Amino acid sequence: MIYESAKDWSDASHKRVALFGMSGLGKTHVANALRTSGNWFHYSVDYRIGTRYMGEYIVDNLKREAMKNPFLAALLRNDSIDISSNISFDDLAPLSSYLGKPGDAAKGGLAFEEYMSRQDQHRTAEINALTDTGYFVDRSQTLYKYDNFICDTGGSICEVVDPDNPNDPVLRHLSDTLLLVWIKGSKAHAEQLVERFNAAPKPMYYPPEIMRDMWRRYLEKTGCSEADVDPDDFIRWGYGEALSHRQPRYQAMAENWGVTVSAQDVAQVATPDDFDALIGAAISAAKQD
Repeated sequence: MIYESAKDWSDASHKRVALFGMSGLGKTHVANALRTSGNWFHYSVDYRIGTRYMGEYIVDNLKREAMKNPFLAALLRNDSIDISSNISFDDLAPLSSYLGKPGDAAKGGLAFEEYMSRQDQHRTAEINALTDTGYFVDRSQTLYKYDNFICDTGGSICEVVDPDNPNDPVLRHLSDTLLLVWIKGSKAHAEQLVERFNAAPKPMYYPPEIMRDMWRRYLEKTGCSEADVDPDDFIRWGYGEALSHRQPRYQAMAENWGVTVSAQDVAQVATPDDFDALIGAAISAAKQD
């Protein structure tokens, strides 16, 4: 770790952290609290993915849909109108809508192989965005004059790294650059996340071997053909699988590369001082283990 003790963290003139864990446990809450203090640069991996690395895919998909309308198609061909994505830190809907869900086209689903192609695009984009972190740390200090830096990672970070490999290029880059912090949820948090996801299912990234296995098992379980799958039902079913799969990977990342804080404590963070105290305690706890 780049901070050997709680005192090292407290005395650091440039504090740098990356938060990871399941979406909905407080990563963006903390990042927003620190950003509004005026002295923390907020780097959102998902925002970087949706702008720098997948922005063209997203906009081309919007244009593809618009081209199905003869009136809009004529205007697009003449460059009379422009279509763009208004993705933001707080609204990643353009990225989610592009990634999509496999299943019945009449219900907004994608053909499974098209879905897998977009999953692969996301994997490449996520790795690139994560390894851009060092560049943004330097940029935040030299260009924008921020003292401190927080990286808000996507929930799927654990799917694009090997936490047990001491030479994993993404984790090596991150650990050499900042402090990795796992926001660990409880069983109650997991139940809340499932309820929230069931109410509004959204696309997620899964490694290809896991996704293909889940797809095969879902088709066998339901007896559906690929074209008849309800996209939301499949994604809801897959989310429960993701929770159990990701938990040990997050834990290995924390044990081998960083520190752990609880989602309950994260929810109480309202100021930079609250955050400093939380991280200092986590570093001390990690050194005692």
